[in-house]
Amino acid sequence: MLPLIALFPAAFAFGTTEFVIAGVLPEVAQGLGVSVPTAGYLVSGYACGIAVGGPLLALMTSKVSRKTLLIGLTIAFTLGQVACALAPDFTAMLLLRIATAVAHGCYFGVAMVVAVSLVREDQRGRAVAIILSGLTVSNVIGVPAGTAIGSLWGWRATFWVMGALGIIAILAMLALLPPTAGAANR
Repeated sequence: MLPLIALFPAAFAFGTTEFVIAGVLPEVAQGLGVSVPTAGYLVSGYACGIAVGGPLLALMTSKVSRKTLLIGLTIAFTLGQVACALAPDFTAMLLLRIATAVAHGCYFGVAMVVAVSLVREDQRGRAVAIILSGLTVSNVIGVPAGTAIGSLWGWRATFWVMGALGIIAILAMLALLPPTAGAANR
């Protein structure tokens, strides 16, 4: 069970960063000197990164150890959050969000493979549910909290907090995932 729980913080962080942008969009638009409709491309760009880039990255990394890949994707996420917090302009922010989304799209596919490899066959549904609950909890707790953080301390603070969540997720995976996680299902 602990290895499955190790995958939850990253799922929560990825889910929160995907949707929290909507809560801080007016502040992001003002901070980057663009209109709110233009800033909306930060939502669309992220969705495209997940849908197109995530599966392509999963294909390109099929020979990489699943644990190593999950940690690498979460490191990319964490660095992406820090870079978004420091983004000097809208174009940089958009490109950083798309790059982070590619890691997001790949993460969930790989995390599902790893999750089902860690449990007996009759527990696979529960394993997938634990990972996907990270997305659900992110929408119930993470997005409102991230929006509140952005309202109180500025939108860049939201991304700093997302980066901190990434560090927690990396540490959880390093400590709790077995080295051969997902190996049988590659």
